[in-house]
Amino acid sequence: MSVITEPKFGKEIGPNWFASVMGTGIIANAAVGLPLIGIYLTDFALVVWLLAATLLIIMLAVKIIQTIIRPEIIKRQFNDPVMAQFFGAPPMALLTIAGGTILMGNHIFAAETVLIIAWTLWLIGTFGGLLSAVIIPFRLFTHYEVNSHAAFGGWLMPVVPPMVSATIGAMLIPHAQGIVLQQTLLYACYAMFGVSLIAAMIIITLIWNRLAHAGSSGGARVPTLWIVLGPLGQSITAIGALGTVALTVVDEPIANSLNTMAILYGVPVWGFALFWSCIAGLLTLRAMRRKMPFALTWWAFTFPVGTCVTGTTQLALHTGLPVFQWAAIILFSALICAWVIAAIGTVKGFKGGHILKPAINSPAVQVSKGRDKDNN
Repeated sequence: MSVITEPKFGKEIGPNWFASVMGTGIIANAAVGLPLIGIYLTDFALVVWLLAATLLIIMLAVKIIQTIIRPEIIKRQFNDPVMAQFFGAPPMALLTIAGGTILMGNHIFAAETVLIIAWTLWLIGTFGGLLSAVIIPFRLFTHYEVNSHAAFGGWLMPVVPPMVSATIGAMLIPHAQGIVLQQTLLYACYAMFGVSLIAAMIIITLIWNRLAHAGSSGGARVPTLWIVLGPLGQSITAIGALGTVALTVVDEPIANSLNTMAILYGVPVWGFALFWSCIAGLLTLRAMRRKMPFALTWWAFTFPVGTCVTGTTQLALHTGLPVFQWAAIILFSALICAWVIAAIGTVKGFKGGHILKPAINSPAVQVSKGRDKDNN
């Protein structure tokens, strides 16, 4: 067994780069649905969605070309016990753009084209997300050697995509042909909701355990604590969107029960998300006082906060309470600030060249070579 050291490679991009697409796209998706002011942000949301879609196309092209020319890079990234966790980011980037296509694509494309693009992105993103949710944890269980304090927010990245698929799937269900297919997709989305929710709860428990016993690293890994908000906010968004569409797809009393879950589940989880934001915020401020360096993990501030915006918007729609309406607007303001901070840091890092270099693995993570972990 050997510790992976810094490889002697040149500039490259990893799957973690797709977090910038997620963080940008969620701004558009959140803006257009905001209570009270969303109707005035349509043009802004359209521009941001086009920017995110352009970023996605560029990154996909670069990554595909890089893989063809230098296949050893993606192989090494897949074998890297830290970087591999971020292979959940590309599927979520596809799904985020799919959601934006449904919400804003009609301003550019014909209705039929919008659905073709959205269905294609959703199917590819869902398939890729389910693969990441199975393969990456499997390799973590059988291939990588990690110590008892290795859990970090990045472990959530491979298992969250099915939750995003459930949310975007809810938007596509009304466009499916036939009530049987619509109901099948509805329950499939609830199943994917369960995949992510239970896996995320297990991982969040491990993160809490690591923080309690080993503390915070105080380095670039601290921003990944914000990823915990991802499955929390996304699950509130998904349960709300699925509940709404259930009213038109399934019969009573099931339909009303599913819709009621948006409040019964959403409000308590929203409370925990607010609580975790306080914990993560304090740890982040502590790390910044200790001169935490910029890394692409800073994009962990964006998409998770964005899911809290969309989740709060769902609660506003289902409860009609002004407190959730204004909370969504306040959180959206925080999302914009987080995006600006991450974007400025990325531009500076890109100019300096250091964020294009392969990252060094955490000393808490090792990889077993040539034999199964179970046999060590």
